[in-house]
Amino acid sequence: MTDENPMLQIIDLHKAYGDHEVLNGVSLEVTEGEVLCLIGPSGSGKSTLLRCVNQLEGIDDGEIRFAGTLMGYTRKGDRFFELSEGRKAAQRRSFGMVFQNFNLFPHMTALENVTEGPVHVQHRRRGTAVAEGRALLETVGLADKRDFYPSQLSGGQQQRVAIARALAMRPRMMLFDEPTSALDPELVGEVLEVMRGLAREGMTMMIVTHEMAFARDVADKVALMDGGRIVEYGSPEQVFLHPAHPRAQAFVSVLRG
Repeated sequence: MTDENPMLQIIDLHKAYGDHEVLNGVSLEVTEGEVLCLIGPSGSGKSTLLRCVNQLEGIDDGEIRFAGTLMGYTRKGDRFFELSEGRKAAQRRSFGMVFQNFNLFPHMTALENVTEGPVHVQHRRRGTAVAEGRALLETVGLADKRDFYPSQLSGGQQQRVAIARALAMRPRMMLFDEPTSALDPELVGEVLEVMRGLAREGMTMMIVTHEMAFARDVADKVALMDGGRIVEYGSPEQVFLHPAHPRAQAFVSVLRG
């Protein structure tokens, strides 16, 4: 949290649904090329935090800044005014998001799913989008499946197509919301390996995950959330081996068995 020019800044973020406060003063920074893993028990606010970053959820208080730009709002003096949906959508293009469920278009092939956004949203030339889409499918190990429909692919293959689809939009940062939670155990590894490859290539990522071994291996920083707060933050070694907060100590002790 000491970088003077972080790519992503989350400052004292609050989010509630009725009387239930899901995020209670969350502050985080992610620098360019960094992998941050969000861990913690279910219901601790991890996925909500990710959705707020991508403006799929509004916030009640605090700020989110990307590359120094205030996200979702414009500030005039001490007052904040919500941006139009069009301006929010433009800001959202800085992020690629991969959800728990694959959300592929069932009537489109893998390649068509990957090229749909670049052609129809970003108005890129189809030939360029197709060439890049083929390269991305090769990157995620699916070059031979580009003409397959989602129903012809395994869950792990569908999730890898979803990753390629997000990358096709040329995001500056990738957001992953428990990308392996809907997969059979034997398919988890192939998706995590793609994500490891992205980390090696220097992609900036914020990942909500229950895969603790993956977080230990890949993350530059780990944030452990509980009750809408960050209770432990630091390197994987610090969080998993030397946690300071009692709640983090209890969480890690369960992992150790």
